[in-house]
Amino acid sequence: MKVSKSIYLFFIPGLILYSIFFLYPTLSAFFYSFTNWDGISDAFNFIGFDNYVRAFTGDTIFLTAVENNLKFMLFVVIFQTLFALVFAIFLVKNTKLNVFWRALFFFPTILSSVSVAFIWMFMYDANIGLINTVFGAVGLGFLQQNWIGDTSIAIYSLAFTQVWFHAGQMLIIFVAGLHSIPEDLYEVAKIEGATKWQTFRKVTWPLLAPSATIVIAYTTIQSFKAFDLVFAMTRGGPNYSTEIIATYIYEIAFRNYNFGYASAISVIFMFIIALITFLQFKALRSNRVSY
Repeated sequence: MKVSKSIYLFFIPGLILYSIFFLYPTLSAFFYSFTNWDGISDAFNFIGFDNYVRAFTGDTIFLTAVENNLKFMLFVVIFQTLFALVFAIFLVKNTKLNVFWRALFFFPTILSSVSVAFIWMFMYDANIGLINTVFGAVGLGFLQQNWIGDTSIAIYSLAFTQVWFHAGQMLIIFVAGLHSIPEDLYEVAKIEGATKWQTFRKVTWPLLAPSATIVIAYTTIQSFKAFDLVFAMTRGGPNYSTEIIATYIYEIAFRNYNFGYASAISVIFMFIIALITFLQFKALRSNRVSY
């Protein structure tokens, strides 16, 4: 069948939008990362790789932000994936009650990040927060913490908020993946005398790998882009204990007016996300099974 050349015209609007909103900003970031542009003046100087050298050798705050981001990412990926998977297994059947619970778990996802931030700022408040109040009421006062004021646990408190925020979204992906697994395989496993754990390990998880790959990759990207949540709750404090790369880029660019250095950090940020996502895909690909 001969395809008319005019069909390629339909790609033009998408290509234009892609070029304006993705390609041009990306190339601009690469360009400005080699300058000392302040974001305002027309003049700037090319300084080569100085911004990149500074990031890895002379900027302790950036290295702290990278460390915090990795802690945040690992916590979110592990617990968000685990909670979403466990809830999906229990809520996989399409009963009215299960559909209600799925909708309830999904509800936080439709809220704005700032709304979620304010809700959990109240929950975490050291004096009147709901968490500490409940612990005190049930005699577990020793568990009361300054959840977002303690530098040793603040980043994990924010990570838990992120898990609460998006676990329901990942749950729906896992439910869809579970529904795609043929029931015949479970019947065969039952006939062969497989335990529930063996059935999960040999049947469910391998066939759920494509869904798990999507969940883990998307969760990773989400955790690195959690600027609005972190900024609204702590603005990187206390003492940079919750500073992540995204909030640090904002500080450099829009408070210190060092857009050249911020561009270099952004480029590094992009490569970090790409590398971690690539490694995740490689690790999970071995678990994929076709049927």
